[in-house]
Amino acid sequence: MLTDDGKHLYVSWDDYHLLIERLAIQVHESGWQFDQILCLARGGMRPGDVLSRVFDKPLAIMSTSSYRAEAGTIQGRLDMAKYITMPKGELAGRVLLVDDLSDSGETLKAVVDRLRGLPQIQELRSAVIWTKAVSSYMPDYYVEMLATSPWIHQPFEEYDSLRPEGLAKKFAV
Repeated sequence: MLTDDGKHLYVSWDDYHLLIERLAIQVHESGWQFDQILCLARGGMRPGDVLSRVFDKPLAIMSTSSYRAEAGTIQGRLDMAKYITMPKGELAGRVLLVDDLSDSGETLKAVVDRLRGLPQIQELRSAVIWTKAVSSYMPDYYVEMLATSPWIHQPFEEYDSLRPEGLAKKFAV
């Protein structure tokens, strides 16, 4: 639900899962056949996991990080993992790159540029749940285009400030 000021988008777990399912349908209906999924950790892990299961394709993970300050609300320097984690083999063929959103577009663009330089990747397409109109990179697939640039409050963000002690209190009798 987008607030009246257009600065915040609150997403429930149910809505979040429905958006991922809509993304899967969009990719399927495009008719594009891919060999592997590469998700960007952390935001792309949940969508990547679901798409990997729905399409029955291997899931690779690449860690990236640019939001660290102020409980993950301030964008900083982009850090990209040197290696991609996958159960076997190498990232090759037709690859679907999955993340949760294209915010500024800098992360997706940097990863796409790096991957397109790998000779073993024949074709690369990208899929996200949300694309902000201010993004400098336009993914191949997205579920929602956000005209404003709201902070997206995803349902798992409660864990960003929750520590084991606080979680233990939740179950204390």
